[in-house]
Amino acid sequence: MGEADEPVAVSRRIEAPAGELFRILADPRRHLDMDGSGMLRGAASEGVISGVGDVFVMKMHYARLGDYEMNNHVVEYEQDRRIGWEPRPGRGYPDASSAEGRLGHRWIFELVPDGAGATVVTEIFDASRLPEGRRAELRQARAVWITNMTKTLERLDELCGERSGGAG
Repeated sequence: MGEADEPVAVSRRIEAPAGELFRILADPRRHLDMDGSGMLRGAASEGVISGVGDVFVMKMHYARLGDYEMNNHVVEYEQDRRIGWEPRPGRGYPDASSAEGRLGHRWIFELVPDGAGATVVTEIFDASRLPEGRRAELRQARAVWITNMTKTLERLDELCGERSGGAG
C-alpha cells in the first residue's frame, strides 16, 4: 500500500476549545455550515450524535448522481476527541439496494487540544476499506479531497470565530 492508498488527512489549528468544536461536529444540522465540498444540502435528521451506533441522514447532491441521501453510521466516538462515520447509500442513491449498502469509506475528525483554548483539528477521509477498483478511482481525486477538506476546516474555524464574536 503506497502513499496514494493512505487515508487523506488535513489539519488546522483553530482558536476554540475541543468541546466547542466537538459540539458542532456532533450536530448534523451544523454540517452544512462547514461543508467545503458543496455536496451537502442539509440534515434530514434532527438529533445530535451521542455515540457509536447512531445513524444520521444527510441530504446530498452530486452532479453525476443528482439528489440523494446518505445514511451515516457513527463508528467512532470519543467525546471532545474523535468522531467518525461510515456513509451508506440512502434514499435516491443509485446503489441503495446493493448488498448491505456499504461504500467502504469513513469520515473522521480528530481533536487535539493545543494550548489554552485552541485545538488542532484533523479531518480524515479513509478509503482503505474500499475494493481496489474503487480505491483507484479515489486516488485520482486525492487533490480534490484535500482542497475540499481544507475548505471544511476553514469554515469550521470561521464558525467558531462567529460564535465568539471574532475574538481569538
